[in-house]
Amino acid sequence: MNRSELADFLRVRREALQPEDLGLPRGPRRRAHGLRREEVAEMSGMSTDYYARLERGSGPLPSEQMVAALARGLRLSLAERDHLFTLAGHAAPRRALRSDHVGPGLMRILDRMQDTPAQIMGSLGETLVQTKPAVALLGEQTHYTGLARSNVYRWFTDPSSRLIYPVADHPSHGRIYTAQLRQVAARQGPRSPAAALANRLLGESEEFAAIWNDHQVGLTYAEEKRFVHPEIGELTLHCQFLLDPDQEHCLLVFTATPGTDSYDRLQLLTVVGDQQLTAP
Repeated sequence: MNRSELADFLRVRREALQPEDLGLPRGPRRRAHGLRREEVAEMSGMSTDYYARLERGSGPLPSEQMVAALARGLRLSLAERDHLFTLAGHAAPRRALRSDHVGPGLMRILDRMQDTPAQIMGSLGETLVQTKPAVALLGEQTHYTGLARSNVYRWFTDPSSRLIYPVADHPSHGRIYTAQLRQVAARQGPRSPAAALANRLLGESEEFAAIWNDHQVGLTYAEEKRFVHPEIGELTLHCQFLLDPDQEHCLLVFTATPGTDSYDRLQLLTVVGDQQLTAP
């Protein structure tokens, strides 16, 4: 670990970012160049004291998970992320389409959507980043580990993952999840994580195996999806997406038609956020 170089790199990258880059208000009394330390810490999911110690060159060796969180919080490019890993004493992650590192361009778009349910997904349905309204609508999805990170795996192994959708829509979701996983596995190859996930589900879920054996591909969601929230009721939302082909990441954005009950309920969810309303 190169403490001094790491400290300098963090400081320079922090000062190069502006509040507007992350969708934050500048405020009339801001004197700091770039972001404040506490803002970077919050964006990276760590304490301000921990980040400040790293920037002073007195912090402990950060784990690979912490370095990845810092790279995301500082909106680093892939090259900058690899450099940060090296300074922190870790080997840079192997470049792959399934990388968890979200590109700064996609992150900047998400930063400007903090009042909207939106999240960035990986190719296996891993939720990488969520806005607060997305957490309120869908529940916190970034804390899962192992195979459970994939919403496909959770769908067929964890019944609670289905509670946010009407029961009548469950068969359709299962078919679409399976068809999409088949396409990713075919594209990434028989030794890919997608193929391993499919093999695991074939051994754990009879429902998945039955759908998988139908060999369906090309299934996609309709423009509208229905959700069930335990406190505000049913919502019919439009789901738009923006694809980053270099990383196979997808930005999902949920909106409602103005003048509908769903629009009013989504506005309520957006205002309250995840502080009072808790999704299952």
